[in-house]
Amino acid sequence: MTEHRYDPQEIEPRWQAVWANERTWEVANEGATLEGSYVLEMLPYPSGEPHIGHLKVYSVGDAIAHYHRRLGRRVLHPMGYDSFGLPAENHAIKTGVHPRASTDASIASFQKQFREWGISIDWSRELATHEPSYYRWTQWIFLQLFEAGLAYRKEAAVKWCPHDQTVLANEQVDADGHCERCGATVEVRQLEQWFLRITDYAERLLGDLDGIDWPEHVKTMQRNWIGRSEGAEVTFRCEELGIDYPVFTTRPDTLFGATFFVMAPEHPDVFRLAAGTERELEVHEYVNRTRSETSEAREDVEKPKTGVPLGRTVTNPVNGEQLPMYVADYVLMEYGTGAIMAVPAHDERDFAFARAFELPIRRVIGTDEELPYTGDGPMVNSGEFDGMHNRRAYEAIVDWLDREGRGHASVSYRLRDWLVSRQRYWGCPIPILYCERCGMLPVLEGDLPVELPDVEEYKPRGRSPLAGAEDWVNVSCPRCGGHARRETDTMDTFVDSSWYFLRYCDPHNQDAAFDRRLIREWMPADQYIGGVEHAILHLMYARFFVKAFADMELLDVQEPFQALFTQGMILGPDGHKMSKSQGNVISPAPIVERFGADAARCYILFIGPPDQDAAWSEKSLEGVHRFLARLWRLGDELGGDGPGADAPPYPQGDALTLVRKANWAIDKVTADMGGRFAFNTAIAAVMELVNEIYRHPDAEPAARRFAAATAASLLFPFAPHLGAEVYEQLTGRRVWEEPWPDADPAMLQAETFELVCQVNGKVRDRVTAPTGAEREELERLCLETRGVRAHVDGQEIAKVIVVPDKLVNVVVR
Repeated sequence: MTEHRYDPQEIEPRWQAVWANERTWEVANEGATLEGSYVLEMLPYPSGEPHIGHLKVYSVGDAIAHYHRRLGRRVLHPMGYDSFGLPAENHAIKTGVHPRASTDASIASFQKQFREWGISIDWSRELATHEPSYYRWTQWIFLQLFEAGLAYRKEAAVKWCPHDQTVLANEQVDADGHCERCGATVEVRQLEQWFLRITDYAERLLGDLDGIDWPEHVKTMQRNWIGRSEGAEVTFRCEELGIDYPVFTTRPDTLFGATFFVMAPEHPDVFRLAAGTERELEVHEYVNRTRSETSEAREDVEKPKTGVPLGRTVTNPVNGEQLPMYVADYVLMEYGTGAIMAVPAHDERDFAFARAFELPIRRVIGTDEELPYTGDGPMVNSGEFDGMHNRRAYEAIVDWLDREGRGHASVSYRLRDWLVSRQRYWGCPIPILYCERCGMLPVLEGDLPVELPDVEEYKPRGRSPLAGAEDWVNVSCPRCGGHARRETDTMDTFVDSSWYFLRYCDPHNQDAAFDRRLIREWMPADQYIGGVEHAILHLMYARFFVKAFADMELLDVQEPFQALFTQGMILGPDGHKMSKSQGNVISPAPIVERFGADAARCYILFIGPPDQDAAWSEKSLEGVHRFLARLWRLGDELGGDGPGADAPPYPQGDALTLVRKANWAIDKVTADMGGRFAFNTAIAAVMELVNEIYRHPDAEPAARRFAAATAASLLFPFAPHLGAEVYEQLTGRRVWEEPWPDADPAMLQAETFELVCQVNGKVRDRVTAPTGAEREELERLCLETRGVRAHVDGQEIAKVIVVPDKLVNVVVR
């Protein structure tokens, strides 16, 4: 005889089939009167199969989606894949398997497991960024940015990964100067590259952070990356070459103290300035040596200062002095204009450089303070500004520069334009042509998508693999009919993921990337969920795209994600971050096969607050599985053809205890779900309720059924299969079609409470009192306590203050 027990391998596929066949989680764009709610997890990169982090983020998102549905909202909860990128291409280089084949295989694995996890996804909106039907519109968006002047091409010093043979964004280089993907030491090269003008939006990206519900630490990371500084832009002229060099400084009050001029090794004019001088070779060697240094190391005040004279001078605009020019690694291209006026008397790094190269040091603020002096004081050695306090001189000097046409007040940002060119194969082709007669021109919209061709060699070898696809590269110019060549770089994959959330709103539109009306209906997303590692790149780029689209009148919102939740990592059983090299990676597939998806989902949300890291423990997982089995047994025992699962109208004794506990659980779980996402304590509350049911086996059956059905209803967002199973057994209804339960206020009030007993405002005792007791009863209970009697004995009671259901204070004299 087959053992009658909790069997998730039988229960879960059965409910998954119901939801798939009935297309339960699909939501229409048209004709709905319910309030909409857009719940979205960051789309995954499909490499191999899903990992335990995917299980956590989608368990979090699904719990929110289920809760919002049962609050009466129409929930959009879609799914897609960020499917272009280096891992599939590197796999192709090693194995010869086309990236499309490995990507499609990974997507199939993700689809299969997400369905086995019971995630409530609207699969009718599924997309993948490597499909031509999607990247057709990525290319269209690029052309809109190009037409608006937000996409441009220029030669620039770029970070180059010699292993992956591609350009990296600054953010893709780690603190040690290595490629974040492969670990190779990053180099610097001068290349023609495509950029997106995100700096045009720096002020709005900064200011609009105040209007979105994001974790404060994420906002701080974005503010720091944007890096707003107020100061002045001052022009220094190299008379010999007739070139003006603008410099941003936050200290225009120190201009008279500038004694030399320094450029970053990456500055595009460094080689030009050194050309033909006796220092030319030395400059080239120096720039090459600095390529592997990190920004952090270069900015270190304690690092010995190095550099090479450029053999040129610039004119200081405030006093006409000729300042010798240097290239030095302590100046970064990321700051200001990549060139600085060096004021050694008032800057630590300039001071160290001046000492190393025996350059003059001139005080212009203060009198006898130790140098370098970075504080305030009277101006000295500063011409007409002598004697003026430096803070007042700051404005006076900026005004003078402005009047003379030599500078002006300015705001500078650490943020740099977004470098989007990649010399790789597996990415979205850039829809630009180069004609020998007409120059650079966009691909016609009617010719989109520019599809990625098949190639024999995926490895870049110093140029894009697409450059070898001659039949694809060589085309006719759409303007003159002459010979033209396609752009062979592909786009940074962050471009693909900077607008996918818009396409979900209108995924089958063949005539536009999205319908503005539908974007107005769903956007901004009500809740976005993902890892904090995306706080700078993905989130910043997505915000930039939405603001740019709004300016182009393509949509009507200014932010993509109104609320953001960043989940913590699941650590290995040893408490360390999971990695293949450490051998502590845990795959969800065997866990789900052994314990069921509900147990895996419940456990991953139960082990701690979801925004914090937590270590995996199979022993604790087994405990969650046992809890689910206990709830299943209640459904099996109490279900059938009974009279339903409503609360009995006049419960007494054990039945009243269970009804009160069920209402307590409703109140607790509702509070934990609303905004805080304290899923761990919500699940703990359902566990308490189930334990209470087992403690009262002889209670009125209606009360036990009500409590068990309540437990199933509350657990449904975390364990949807078992929640649906037990709720249907007990009520005959579908839990996802039921509204979220409301706690009965009358049942939340306990029968008794702890009465605080004070004498002259000091607590002297405590006693159990009936809830709602009259004033006289509370006063009597207080005066009879041993602690109060001891402090009242022999004294006159002046008055007694009673706060119902809380305390009694006896005033004596």
